[in-house]
Amino acid sequence: MEKAMTQSGTKLASELVVGLDIGTTKIAAIVGRKNEFGKIEILGVGKSESLGVSRGIVVNIEQTIQSIKAAVSIAADKANVDIGEVIVGIAGQHIKSMQHRGMFVRQSIDDEIDQKDIDNLIDNMHRLVMNPGEEIIHVIPQEYIIDNESGIKNPIGHAGIRLEGNFHIITGLISAVKNIFKCVDRAGLKTVDLNLEPLASADAVLSEDEKEAGVVLVDIGGGTTDVAIFYDGIIRHTAVIPFGGNIITEDVKEGCGIIKKQAELLKIRFGSAIEQENQDNQIISIPGFKHGPHKEVSVKFLSQIIRARMEEILEFVLFEIKSSGYEKKLAAGIVVTGGGAMLKNLNQLVMLTTGMDCRTGTPNEHLAGDDDELKNPLYATGIGLVIKGIEKYDRDAKRGTNNIKTDNEELKTEEVKGKVKEKVAGYSKPKSKGIFETIIEKTRDMFSDDVE
Repeated sequence: MEKAMTQSGTKLASELVVGLDIGTTKIAAIVGRKNEFGKIEILGVGKSESLGVSRGIVVNIEQTIQSIKAAVSIAADKANVDIGEVIVGIAGQHIKSMQHRGMFVRQSIDDEIDQKDIDNLIDNMHRLVMNPGEEIIHVIPQEYIIDNESGIKNPIGHAGIRLEGNFHIITGLISAVKNIFKCVDRAGLKTVDLNLEPLASADAVLSEDEKEAGVVLVDIGGGTTDVAIFYDGIIRHTAVIPFGGNIITEDVKEGCGIIKKQAELLKIRFGSAIEQENQDNQIISIPGFKHGPHKEVSVKFLSQIIRARMEEILEFVLFEIKSSGYEKKLAAGIVVTGGGAMLKNLNQLVMLTTGMDCRTGTPNEHLAGDDDELKNPLYATGIGLVIKGIEKYDRDAKRGTNNIKTDNEELKTEEVKGKVKEKVAGYSKPKSKGIFETIIEKTRDMFSDDVE
């Protein structure tokens, strides 16, 4: 994430981050930066139809490249910057998760545990052997154990030899990951980081209090529905359900005998997750083919089609909640986001199906300004990727600062090393001998007596 340049060649005041959300129905590029108040200031948004992606997996390289170029070009023009680097989101039914415990033995108990020790432990997790064709995307710490002392969230500063950690490991298909990298690269961009999309969405729409109390994020996209469960401020469970908004559109298309474009418009304008009593006499007239007779569709019938499929998706969500083992610990309920969260009366259906509280997640809390278009669950993932990018930049900058020494600091270090060498050089014999030294000397004396 280099300093971004405006098209006139002037450097921007702060670091610029571009989030690239490669979805099944849309590709969105969002340019943002953190202002002096810690809020996300969005400078430009570009959106294009996603033509080469199906259920989060690239199925047509060239079409995906063109869609990425279109979205990035629009965002660059609006923000008046040249875009070269992006934070990319990944999703899809190929994503899997697992729990694993790792262990790292330190060299000294006298030195405090630092970030380098944690990095070594996480690096070891990245070396785990996966199933053929899979690779690790994220290694997320859940808790640490130091010399069998468990329940430690931040081990930095502790003393100990044996450092262990419980990790939530997220994997994906190597081919799917490489295809995303290839598309971004051939679009003339560099991928700075790859992030799981539901984790990015969680950063955009969930509060720290919700993560602490226990919450389920349900991100309903076009091809998939992503589930992420948080408890005690830590990600506990992730899953991908291979159904999303597109399958509802297909159901409307088949049930009403219309084309896909008309079905999508019907779903957006008149669709509802729960049918209403006053809809009995409401009829929608749809133009026929080749000037043929119009087709009439009941609004109540449309809602029944949508509800049937939505209930099926929510049954999968409920199954994942029960499988996680945190069903009784989710005080903050369910937060739905993504394009599918815009469906009318969805929150009521979620509460009826799961028995849990539900709200729609929008990125309002993190955004500066009053752009109502952005305060929309549709852009939760893209804005979350911007947040992830800013966090990565701040983290890298902090580590870089810690590794830099001034000339005076280096001089002092050399002086200390010199004093240590002088002390070692003038250090003759220890005051007390070890047991092995004593045995060796006695043995040497015995052999000396025999020789005489």
